[in-house]
Amino acid sequence: MFSAGSRYESMQTYDVTTKDGRKVTAVRLPLPVPGNLLGYHRRSSGQRLDHIASHYLSDATAFWRLCNVNNSITPDSLASRDLVGIPQKA
Repeated sequence: MFSAGSRYESMQTYDVTTKDGRKVTAVRLPLPVPGNLLGYHRRSSGQRLDHIASHYLSDATAFWRLCNVNNSITPDSLASRDLVGIPQKA
């Protein structure tokens, strides 16, 4: 269901019935798991997390690791931070 390396790939799914009667599969939200910090990156105006992840982690889709190490569930919660913690490469 999810690509390799996704933070959702090992999460359990469950079925939900919507108000209009449709059945959909949902996935549990993974909670942040803080890791070891490599250091901090000072963001420039408009700099996106996928660009930072690409630079430091060599994988733009690993932006969620930035969220984890910064104890943020969603990327939007990092939008106002000037300093973003950078995790060590896995």
